[in-house]
Amino acid sequence: MAKKQVTLVFPQHLIKEPVIYMMAKECEIVPNIRRAKVTETMGEVTLELEGSDQALKSAIAFLEKKGVKVEPLVGDVVSG
Repeated sequence: MAKKQVTLVFPQHLIKEPVIYMMAKECEIVPNIRRAKVTETMGEVTLELEGSDQALKSAIAFLEKKGVKVEPLVGDVVSG
């Protein structure tokens, strides 16, 4: 299993959608919320994602396809 930390920036129309839940369920990823800031107009969440390398790639592609901006954190990959 690999871990990856990312910051997600949600556009206003996705703030109330269960995007992280849908990503976790569809891509077989375990998300761990490290930090979150949500307002009426913007959402920003720092997540630690855990899963296979392929699942991590699929999860990031899923989020980007939904319109979420995915920013990797420096030194983010930890293999276990």
